[in-house]
Amino acid sequence: MRSLLIGRFQPFHNGHAKLVKYAVDKYGEVVIAIGSAYDSYTIRNPFTAGERYLMIHTALEEAGIGRYYIIPVPDINRYGVYAGHVAEMSPKFDVVLSNNPLIKEIFEKDGFNVEGTPMFEREIYSGTEIRRRIAAGEEWRQLVPDAVARVIDGMKGEGRIKRLHDIQ
Repeated sequence: MRSLLIGRFQPFHNGHAKLVKYAVDKYGEVVIAIGSAYDSYTIRNPFTAGERYLMIHTALEEAGIGRYYIIPVPDINRYGVYAGHVAEMSPKFDVVLSNNPLIKEIFEKDGFNVEGTPMFEREIYSGTEIRRRIAAGEEWRQLVPDAVARVIDGMKGEGRIKRLHDIQ
């Protein structure tokens, strides 16, 4: 079976990595859909889709996690057709994995099977919290795979996030 995970991955963190491993172990394969693919250089979405792809791919390769596909999915801001939009952009999938009530509703409305997932320390593994820590100059590296920290360092991502916060 093939599962689908949708997220912004701003940045890809240890909770995401655990969720991908769970999806691969339970379903065999996972499609990782990078949402808001066109959004970048904002406080909420500081990284480009390509940068997020690199974070995810590098982290999963280093962790020895295989059997995944990564796809970018641009926002269309039309919930009535969003599930079909994602399906059109993706390899065929059998189940959508999400705890988001809106994702559950719009995919089930279009006939997709949606299952909830375990929460992996959601209170600390949060992109919002990681971005806040980076902006404040606080420790954040322990919340992301080492590969992701290296990718962020290589693109000078800490400086970008701090500058974006200074602009606001």
